[in-house]
Amino acid sequence: MKGWTGFILRVNLTDKTWKKESFTEEFAQKWVGGRGFASKILFDELKPGIDALGPENKLVVALGPIAGIPAPNTGKVVVAAKSPLTGFYGDGNLGSNVSSQLRKAGYDVLIVEGAADKPVYLNIEDDKVEFLDAAEMWGKGTYFSNEWIYKKHGKNAGVLNIGQAGENKVLFAVIRSLEGRAGGRPGIGAVMGSKLLKAIVVKGTRQIPQADPDLMRKLGVEGLKKARELDQKSGWSKQSTNAVLAWCNEVNGLPVQNMRKTSHPEAHKIDGERLNDARIATYGCPSCTMHCGITIHDDEGRESELDYENIGMLGPNVNVFDLKKVGSLNYLCDDYGLDTISAGAVLGFYADAIEHGAAQGDFKFGDADKGKTLLWDIATRKGETGSLLADGALKAAKVYGKNSADYAMQVKGLEMAAYNCKSIPGQALAFGVAAIGGHHREAWIITFELKFSKRESYGPEKAAKVIELQRIRGGLFEMLVACRFPWVEVGYELENYPKFFNAVTGLDWTLENFWTAADRAYSMIKLHYLREFPNVTRKDDYPPAVWFDKANADTEGPQKGVVLEYDKYDSLLQHYYDQRGYDRRGIPTLETLKKLGLESEAAAAGKYAKLN
Repeated sequence: MKGWTGFILRVNLTDKTWKKESFTEEFAQKWVGGRGFASKILFDELKPGIDALGPENKLVVALGPIAGIPAPNTGKVVVAAKSPLTGFYGDGNLGSNVSSQLRKAGYDVLIVEGAADKPVYLNIEDDKVEFLDAAEMWGKGTYFSNEWIYKKHGKNAGVLNIGQAGENKVLFAVIRSLEGRAGGRPGIGAVMGSKLLKAIVVKGTRQIPQADPDLMRKLGVEGLKKARELDQKSGWSKQSTNAVLAWCNEVNGLPVQNMRKTSHPEAHKIDGERLNDARIATYGCPSCTMHCGITIHDDEGRESELDYENIGMLGPNVNVFDLKKVGSLNYLCDDYGLDTISAGAVLGFYADAIEHGAAQGDFKFGDADKGKTLLWDIATRKGETGSLLADGALKAAKVYGKNSADYAMQVKGLEMAAYNCKSIPGQALAFGVAAIGGHHREAWIITFELKFSKRESYGPEKAAKVIELQRIRGGLFEMLVACRFPWVEVGYELENYPKFFNAVTGLDWTLENFWTAADRAYSMIKLHYLREFPNVTRKDDYPPAVWFDKANADTEGPQKGVVLEYDKYDSLLQHYYDQRGYDRRGIPTLETLKKLGLESEAAAAGKYAKLN
């Protein structure tokens, strides 16, 4: 087998044992890697209804056939588990040297089972696995832990670690790596914390198996040079992802005041130009030539690495328009291991709930200092409010009541990213049908919708575009595993990725092969959802009610009075289901599952709920 090592490392924290397992080439070609591997493994090995924070849950670290091999932005790793936030399959990707080191150690997948009896960290070096004492790191933030590990194991080690949020099982705790990389928004960091696993450290010495290493080296070097040229020509890295902030403000798509508003006159104070002006350093993932992590000094003089999502959610979403203060909120989230998107959404929801009389407290929109205190309370589950908000906006809303769930900005329990879509129906659909809940990663169609389509349209072309992007962003890139930015941001051609894949595997795949694999992974995740929630309805694929509420429409500007329309959204959703081959609940039909080679998985899911 070329392109894959062919091995899984399975570690049990309860009895401190480990074993090396093999997988077949048939498995590799069917599931490719990353999200494909993780979704299949967790479906086969987890029983529905288990406690996501119990020892029965498993943490999967999964790589793909080009992960860790020098080529444009291949330094990514997928982390997955049953999500404690959403209650079904959850995953995320992050840049880490684990992408190369785990494969050099001889593994494509790491599965962590059970739970330790005291804080530990895993040290993996080829065929050596150690369960080491993490007492010196426990209770500390991710910055401390990262440096502690580097001093002990060297800066070339691959590292995944958690902060206080993961330790205290905050349901939107993430896993961290390198200077500012984070992944696993649906609480994958909390799964690590529940296992008393502070960190994973990996170093390997083997060669990553490749069918034609000379060709791959040539393609990789050419690709890195090309991606760099495209970046320099476009100037993208000057503002990085935050270039979109000014545009979102201009087109009425900015998340302001818990997404009550779509623009703000002070947005320019935190836009891409201001971020570039304040830059003191720039960081990126391994094998990246277009670094997106722009670092500034926050209001306490610390280095804080920012991009659009954390600025959008910790800035305008909570009415904070001071870049240094936004940087401070972001720094604390990173150090504590809190997802910045969910953290900003939870703070915005809490301020909104107080304003509307559903909650009590002294936090107000624009109060960054109180926000800092609340982030610590959330990360440590301090007090009633901290503990409640640590469970996410939807669960908090269910406690507060008084219709507050209508403005808890989430889908399936996962808080949505920094795009206010009450007048952008296609992106609202993308949030609604994202595989793991309200994530922007899988289908960002706003530019298509506003530049190449009619904004007000609910037509089938938007459903088709969502599917197209899900296959690319949530499929191809999440399975190979690689970052989408060279393609989506600077125009590096998508056709290069099958060339990389074929060079390392010796296969002859086209993009069409990846679309089938992507559809298979999406259907797999849908079956995860069905098993956990057998009473699923199409309403589960709806965005929050507030986006349909005329009382929440803009009161001025070009989108004055415009909100989503229920009947039209439902029609758009049906277009998506029809094109996907899903039933009216949003579950793949038996015919669709058969076409994708998922007969056995369909039979397993059918024990819990009917398949049509």
